[in-house]
Amino acid sequence: MSSPQAPRSTIDDTATDALQTALAAEHAALWVYSLIVAFLPAAQARQAREDAGAHRTLRGLVEQTLTDIGAKPVSAQPAYATPEPVADARSAGGLAVVAETDAMAAWRSVLERTTDAPLRKAALDALAQGTLRCTRWRQATGMSPAIPVFPGRP
Repeated sequence: MSSPQAPRSTIDDTATDALQTALAAEHAALWVYSLIVAFLPAAQARQAREDAGAHRTLRGLVEQTLTDIGAKPVSAQPAYATPEPVADARSAGGLAVVAETDAMAAWRSVLERTTDAPLRKAALDALAQGTLRCTRWRQATGMSPAIPVFPGRP
């Protein structure tokens, strides 16, 4: 994925706020993946670790971008509330879908709130990669349709 870095002068306060929201969603996604891996069979646990790695990389890029433009990156919360208890592989996969959907919504917001071309490309890339991850988890849990109809929208 390309870096969401852009010169300070092209990222305004609205785009910075959206980027902070995307960072918060990346923090939450990483927390979710650290929780669900314990409930997944080996093959899905490997996929969860790969997905967590993608979120970790993206989180680092966003934190660096925010730092470069003079904004203090938001911190992760110590824990997050889950919409439903996680008790097995299916509920774990369902929580991954929630995390990916939330992250896609945040990246869509970045895309809609900036005119900075490199940041827009990075947001679009994050949205596309999130769609792929979400699709895999939707398939694993038997959700239909497997591919989100409007990625980044509830």
